[in-house]
Amino acid sequence: MNISSQSGENEPLYQFSLQLRSRYSETDQMGYVYHGRFLEYFEQTRTEMIRSVGIPYKVLEDAGAMMPVAKASIEFFRPVFYDELITIKVMLFEQPGTRLNTYYNVYGDNGKLKVTGYVQLCFVSAETRKPCDPPAVFLEKIEQLKINHPKKDE
Repeated sequence: MNISSQSGENEPLYQFSLQLRSRYSETDQMGYVYHGRFLEYFEQTRTEMIRSVGIPYKVLEDAGAMMPVAKASIEFFRPVFYDELITIKVMLFEQPGTRLNTYYNVYGDNGKLKVTGYVQLCFVSAETRKPCDPPAVFLEKIEQLKINHPKKDE
């Protein structure tokens, strides 16, 4: 899957950005942020995106839903260095169903694209541990996003 092609072809239904500064404990001997940290950055950004629309993860859990990762992919273009201020943008391009597909761009403090990523989560019933539809409150908030942030052609 070419991660950057999805984010370059369509306008997202919703996007959210979070700024973080890389910490010493996240870097390797070269002073680069260790590649495995980017999934943590993606999770933090996704969590804050969901919170920004009024749905803390706790609300989803209380509604009986969990969201394990089903797929993840990362492409690296440039390293992120120790103490660098980065902006992580998460984008949704389609209405969530049983699966929530999230796309990420990581920009350095110079504005250059450094990393792209894709994470697919699956809504799973906490009781049965089987795939399920997203909680109604989640779908309602996503629908509000579409109303408040219409695409240019609508």
